[in-house]
Amino acid sequence: MQPSDSVSRHLPQFPESLWRATTELLSFPRLNEDIQVDTAIVGAGIAGITTAYLLSRQGCKVALLEAGSILNGTTGHTTAKISAQHGMLYDELLNHFGEEKTQMYYQANRDAMNLIQKTVSDLNIDCDLKPENAYLYMESDDELQKLQKEFDAYIKLGIPGQWRDKLPIHLNVSGAIEMPDQAQFHPLQYLKPLVDEILKAGGRIFEQTTITTLEKDGPFTLTTYQGKHKVRCTHVVSASHFPFFDGGGMYFTRLHAERSYVVAFKPETAFAGGTYLSADNPKRSLRTASWNGEELVLAGGENHKTGQGICTHSHYEELEQFGGKLFGIKSIPFRWSAQDLVTLDKVPYIGQITSGDEGIYVATGFNKWGMTQGTLSGMILSDQILGKDNPYTTLYTPSRFKADPSFKNFVVQNADVAKHFVAGKVGLLERNAEDLQPDEGGVITHDGKRAGGYKDAKGNLYLVDTTCTHLGCECEWNDAERTWDCPCHGSRFNYEGAVIEGPATEPLEKLDGHE
Repeated sequence: MQPSDSVSRHLPQFPESLWRATTELLSFPRLNEDIQVDTAIVGAGIAGITTAYLLSRQGCKVALLEAGSILNGTTGHTTAKISAQHGMLYDELLNHFGEEKTQMYYQANRDAMNLIQKTVSDLNIDCDLKPENAYLYMESDDELQKLQKEFDAYIKLGIPGQWRDKLPIHLNVSGAIEMPDQAQFHPLQYLKPLVDEILKAGGRIFEQTTITTLEKDGPFTLTTYQGKHKVRCTHVVSASHFPFFDGGGMYFTRLHAERSYVVAFKPETAFAGGTYLSADNPKRSLRTASWNGEELVLAGGENHKTGQGICTHSHYEELEQFGGKLFGIKSIPFRWSAQDLVTLDKVPYIGQITSGDEGIYVATGFNKWGMTQGTLSGMILSDQILGKDNPYTTLYTPSRFKADPSFKNFVVQNADVAKHFVAGKVGLLERNAEDLQPDEGGVITHDGKRAGGYKDAKGNLYLVDTTCTHLGCECEWNDAERTWDCPCHGSRFNYEGAVIEGPATEPLEKLDGHE
């Protein structure tokens, strides 16, 4: 086994997703003209692509509009488990929503799993789809009763599951819940053929196309960054992770962003099968994947709110140590991180963006389970756009909010935002740009004010104003990804200030001193 004093030796210098590295995707042009379609879908991850695919099959003329490159957001950086076992959730949902709606949540995710399997069969997709039993485990004896309550919820709801005292892998646990007939796959190899089908049906796809405004008078009109081109349509879907259009729904107060990390390593000992998720903290996730004819183990976890990690590189080191203790590590070909949005009640917002905005839809807040919830988004939204009834509309509607059960979470999350807003504004640092070493970034003092600096390996200096262009919080440096991350609402920027993830649409201001 790998000794604990060498846990950082294997980590790649730069993050790269296994899924992105092993998939050749088509590239698409930037929108350079005004167009008109039936449905415009903003965001080309699993939710946007699935929605476009299902609508295209029904003869709808669709356009997919992606601010960056398709499948390069959370979908391209997921752990890609296909499961209805979403952690310690069913007991909580049972208390909040009651038996009928909690059963609907389980069945909705089972339906999404079935659609994935059917699509793989219908299109003859080779995406390494593999059935696996899923295990939710607890290591701590002190909190085992929480897992037992979760299992009680399974029994009450009629969810298939078995209590286990041991796991197939060599990890000591106090108990575990096994959910049979779950799955894993290569997400981009699955979605790539769906993209091909959209194009065959006449759909259009545009990359490097940021939508900044939505006009609601007459046909909907979407306008690209700096107002250059327009898309007119009858229906609009925001599948852009954080909604590009709020519609007065106050989504920035009803979502928070979390980052999590993955290391993909070659193990020294064999993996016994299954997918795994810890019920206690720190969160840990395990599954396997194929790479160049070999089996890799994907160890994930280390969740924290975006912009609030102490040392982001240490999260990878913790996962490396975890994997090394369990299986030993020969090498780590890949490491990457993902950003997920979590709603106040942990059920995604899928449907009409507000009660008064007919024809405008949103899909967001998948709570780290985007493979099923993103697929489900396509199912619900395509039905709503086509005027069909969907049994899950009421459960997932973004307009469901009342004070109970989520008002307490609403207050806590926005108090957290206020704390970070204020904390970032006070005090100056003694560190200056000259103190940065090659390939180092951080908050510095520049011209007597707070600024963000990054010095690349050649010594070139990049200076930005760290004030987030969304609502003015101060971004923090993410050393593992070399990005500026906002702790309030999860916006992320590269070291030159360009937007990587919203809700921000404007780049950070560049400051004099860039070489």
